[in-house]
Amino acid sequence: MSDLDEVTEGRLRRALGLPSLVLFGLVYMVPLTVFTTYGIVTQTTGGRLSVAYLVTLAAMVFTARSYAKMAVAYPVAGSAYTYTQKAFGAPIGFLAGWSLLLDYLFLPMINYLVIGIYLHAAVPAIPAWVFVLLSIAAVTVLNIVGIVSVARASVVIISVQTIFIATFLVLTCSKVFSFGTVDLMAPFHGDGSTTGFSPVLAGAAILCLSFLGFDAVSTLSEETKDPKRSVPQAIMISTAAAGVLFVVLSYLGQLVFPSNQFTDVESGSLDLMLATGGQFMQTFFTAAYVAGALGSAIASQASVARILYAMGRDGILPRTFFGYVSPRFATPVYAIVAVSVISLLAMVISLTTLASVVSFGALVAFSVVNLSVIKHYFVDQRERDGAQVIGNLVLPVIGFLLTVWLWTSLSGVTLIIGLCWLAAGFVWLAGITRGFQRPTPELDMKE
Repeated sequence: MSDLDEVTEGRLRRALGLPSLVLFGLVYMVPLTVFTTYGIVTQTTGGRLSVAYLVTLAAMVFTARSYAKMAVAYPVAGSAYTYTQKAFGAPIGFLAGWSLLLDYLFLPMINYLVIGIYLHAAVPAIPAWVFVLLSIAAVTVLNIVGIVSVARASVVIISVQTIFIATFLVLTCSKVFSFGTVDLMAPFHGDGSTTGFSPVLAGAAILCLSFLGFDAVSTLSEETKDPKRSVPQAIMISTAAAGVLFVVLSYLGQLVFPSNQFTDVESGSLDLMLATGGQFMQTFFTAAYVAGALGSAIASQASVARILYAMGRDGILPRTFFGYVSPRFATPVYAIVAVSVISLLAMVISLTTLASVVSFGALVAFSVVNLSVIKHYFVDQRERDGAQVIGNLVLPVIGFLLTVWLWTSLSGVTLIIGLCWLAAGFVWLAGITRGFQRPTPELDMKE
């Protein structure tokens, strides 16, 4: 029996290497995720979508580096929850994990929602909610079967998207050349419908959800063969690769379709595809995009289930339910099912609200992870010699300031929803600690 087939009863399986982790991160982010909020952010920024992606990428590179450093210090499941808990203590760690849950719980919903939106547009006779239910059922089964099945599905899905992206690049470049005189700077200065840099920041804040893949990679540390080496590398590779791809795709898209007027802003990408390659491109896009959304749903549900597992294992959430690992499949079955039930909300929440709320949770978690690097390496470990000051203090501070800048650029409604979520987490924490009279359970470092 190979090491990929070995299962330790009641424990997670170490089966993933660097290629699988990078693919997982890319599939989680979905190379085609640039088209998820294409219409929404294009309107928000006044045609400066590619500029918004550059701003977001700058913030994410610094934050991804912080995740990579913390993944070396604590190569276990739990992500921002674990890192913050170890740096600042269990109560702050819990609130960071609670914030992270917001974006992880909502991200699968986004995928199910867009699957419903685009398949319903392709087959109007079938209601969107039917496609939502079918996709939730399929993703749940794949995640219960095991993490190796997730990695294998990722290879197929990323291949489909790669073919589409290559086709899109060829057609858009051909289209641009056929225009004759083209203003190559148009995607950067916009269409004039909005002015100033604030709309760009507002759009960039929403786009943070596009980069959640590097964060998701860190949740698989306990299922990686060499987590201290492979996880940090995968985090940086997936972040840089996805960021460059997002900028290029959005730039070319806005050259071909330099407008922010869409038939339906939530499915605005269909107008772009029609302008790029007619009905063929619309159909091809729908197939590739739905496949990508399905892959992201698989990866995002796998990640949030493991966050719930880590918190359940600690007793912060009910241990018998969320901390359970199936002896047969070596996966946190109950946590996976719980995520599927919550994802049914995809049938009643709008795409704009979902995208903004996911970004809120992500930015809060990103901020505290940047601070965790400073606390762990610069303060606790006292690594302050020479270049260590830059790596352990200056760069994380820049990452923190950039994420806070984006966080405060979200809409007022989003901030209210997010702060209410954090307040609910504080109340839950007060309850499980009996009014803070008992210590908050901490992550068990034993695997």
